[in-house]
Amino acid sequence: MKHEPLAIAMISDFFHPNVGGVENHIFMLSANLIRRGHKVIVITHSHPPDRVGVRWLLPGLKVYYIPFPTIASSATLPNYFTFLPYFRVIIAREHIHLIHAHASLSSLGQEAILHAPHLGVRTVFTDHSLFGFEDAASILTNKLLAAALKNVDAVICVSHTGRENTVLRGQLFEKSEDSSVLVVRPNVYVIPNALVAEQFTPATEPVSSETSRYFHVVVKGTTNFSSVYIVVLSRLAYRKGIDLLVATAPRICSAFPNVNFIVGGDGPKLNDLLQVRERHLLQDRIELLGPVRHRDVRDVLVRGSIFLNTSLTESFGIAILEAACAGLYVVSTRVGGVPEILPHDLISFAKPEEDDLIRALSEAVAIVSNGQHDPMEAHQRVKNFYNWGEVAERTEIVYDAVVKSEQKDLWTRMQRTMELGPFAGPIYTIILVVDCLFFLFLEWLMPRHDLDFVQMHWEHDNFRQVQ
Repeated sequence: MKHEPLAIAMISDFFHPNVGGVENHIFMLSANLIRRGHKVIVITHSHPPDRVGVRWLLPGLKVYYIPFPTIASSATLPNYFTFLPYFRVIIAREHIHLIHAHASLSSLGQEAILHAPHLGVRTVFTDHSLFGFEDAASILTNKLLAAALKNVDAVICVSHTGRENTVLRGQLFEKSEDSSVLVVRPNVYVIPNALVAEQFTPATEPVSSETSRYFHVVVKGTTNFSSVYIVVLSRLAYRKGIDLLVATAPRICSAFPNVNFIVGGDGPKLNDLLQVRERHLLQDRIELLGPVRHRDVRDVLVRGSIFLNTSLTESFGIAILEAACAGLYVVSTRVGGVPEILPHDLISFAKPEEDDLIRALSEAVAIVSNGQHDPMEAHQRVKNFYNWGEVAERTEIVYDAVVKSEQKDLWTRMQRTMELGPFAGPIYTIILVVDCLFFLFLEWLMPRHDLDFVQMHWEHDNFRQVQ
C-alpha cells in the first residue's frame, strides 16, 4: 500500500555516535523510511568535544546535534522550556509533519511531544524498555512519562509485554462507552525490533584453533572433548543479571570441563567477574573481552555455540535476536518480552535463579554437543521472522492513522493533563500553559516568515543512480 510522503523528525537523547538498541533502532527505521520516499531528520543532543550542529549520515539522514549537556547515561536534564526555541526553528524550517520520540528516559523526546501541537505537528512515541513501579526513581520517571503521553497521538511498543508495562506506567487507558470499566486506548501499537540478517551470518568453517566454534582439547591427559563456548555480550550491570553469571560460571566450568565462556562488555560488575575468575583460577576458561564495537559483534558471536542472556528485565532483547541469527543456541532468563522473540526450539528458558539457569545451560550444552542445533537453519528462520522493511511498513500504517486522526485543541489537552492527579495535574497544566505563552512570545520575537526555510531536500533516487 502506497502512503503519502511525510517529513518526519526522530527525536531522542540516544543516538549516534553512542551505540545501543535505541540508537540502532532509530537509525535503521530512519534509513528504511527514507528508502520508502519519506523525508527523515534526527534531533538529539551534542557530544563532546565537537559533535554539535548539523551532520549527515548515509543514506541521506540529516542529524541536528543540539548543544545540550548530559547528566547521566547520555540523558539530558528535563527542563521543558530551553528546548522549545531550537525545536520550533528546526521543525518549521524543515517543514516537519510528524515527530517520533523514542525512549521513556529521553527528556528531548518528552519535551518534543509537549511542544509539537503548538506547530500543528502530530506526535508518535516508541517505548523500548521495561520499568518497575516501586522504587523512587521509577515512580518519578513513570509520572514524567504519563504526563508526556497524555496527549500523544500514538504509542508504539516493541513487545506485548512492553505494551502492558507502558500502558500501566503511562496511564494509557480511558473509560469505556458505558463508563463502567477502563480500556486501553486504541492508539497503542506493538511493532517489534528487527535486524540486518546479512550482518549476522553463521561461520561456515572454523577460522583458527583460537576462534573456531569447536575444537578438541585434552582433559586429564586421556579424553578428547569437543569444546563448547558460551558467549555473553552485555553491559555488565545489575539489571543485566551479571550477578547470576558470576554465580553460575564457576559451577558450569566445574561440571563441564569442555565448556568455556567468552564475555564481552563493560560496566560496574566487571570487577565481580574478574574476582570470581581469579578466585576459581579460571583465567583460561573465562575470557573477558571488554567493550565490543557493534561491527565486531558478529565476529565474537561466531566463536561460540551458545549465547547466554541473564537479564533481570528486558523489553525485547535485540542481542538475543542477533545471536540466534548468527547460529547460536540461546539460553535466557524468562523475563519481560524475551519469550516473544524466538520459537521454543531455538531457545531454552530459565527462571532468574542460579540453580534453574544451570539446568538450562546444561540442557543447551547437551543439545549443542549432540548436534541437535543447526546454525544455518536457525539463521534462515530468523532472517524470515524479522526485517526492517516490514518494521518501516508497519510504522507507516501508524503514521497514516495519526495524520488522519483529529488533532486535540488546547482545552482538551489541558483537561487530559489535569487527569494526572490532584498534585501532578495542576503542575503539568501550568507547565503546558506557560509553554504555550513562551511559544507565542517566540512567534512574536522571531516571526516564522523570517526563518531560513530548507528549500531543497535529499532525493534518494538520485543517490541510487550515483550508486
